[in-house]
Amino acid sequence: MLTMLLGSFCSAFATGVGALPVLFMKTIKHKTRDNLLALSAGVMVSATAFGLIPASIDASGTITACIGTVLGVIMLDLLEKTLPHVELEHNLDEKKKQSAILVLIALMLHNFPEGASVGLSYSSQTNEHLGVLMAITIGLQNMPEGLIVALYLVNSEMNRIKAVLIATLTGVVEIVGGIIGYLIGYSFQSTIGVGLGIAAGAMLYLVYKELIPESHGHGYQRSATFYFVFGFLFMLLIT
Repeated sequence: MLTMLLGSFCSAFATGVGALPVLFMKTIKHKTRDNLLALSAGVMVSATAFGLIPASIDASGTITACIGTVLGVIMLDLLEKTLPHVELEHNLDEKKKQSAILVLIALMLHNFPEGASVGLSYSSQTNEHLGVLMAITIGLQNMPEGLIVALYLVNSEMNRIKAVLIATLTGVVEIVGGIIGYLIGYSFQSTIGVGLGIAAGAMLYLVYKELIPESHGHGYQRSATFYFVFGFLFMLLIT
């Protein structure tokens, strides 16, 4: 449990680490942002393909892993319909209809499944390193997200230090998700296989629905593609 809490804490507060550059800058080049998002996408796909799915298969078999993956996609899709994803990058240069509070609440709720996947991975008894792998994966994904959130807040005329602190807080919900995911997986080991499959499906949905489209929206698709591959290979080496 203590190891899981440490991993969840590190991955969650990587959001704050990513937000720190906002103390010295107010904007970020579209190319840099797109490359960072593509790098995160590559990391997440690699961790899913070589971490979550193999662990799900080892725990409960291929069919269960496939069922869990489909369930993960459906669950994220339902969450997306209930609480539409906030496209922060489209609002950095224009006024928003939503208040900053509503935007931050939406982001926090979207972070919950990521935290749950970390906690669930730590409860796996078939792969003792899976939890660490997922904590690293989510942490790397959280860093560019923290930067974008903090930039949004600064451009909404918020104090820079306060913007970094609030961006950091959006990741705290992942710790709660991690605890819940760990307790479910630890208490009901028979659900580990399908649970890891659900986490894999959620990851794939997030990558294809959000990260890849957002990294290809400003004309830097070629460099973003290379960063995607770099992220994929980097996580493969770690795995």
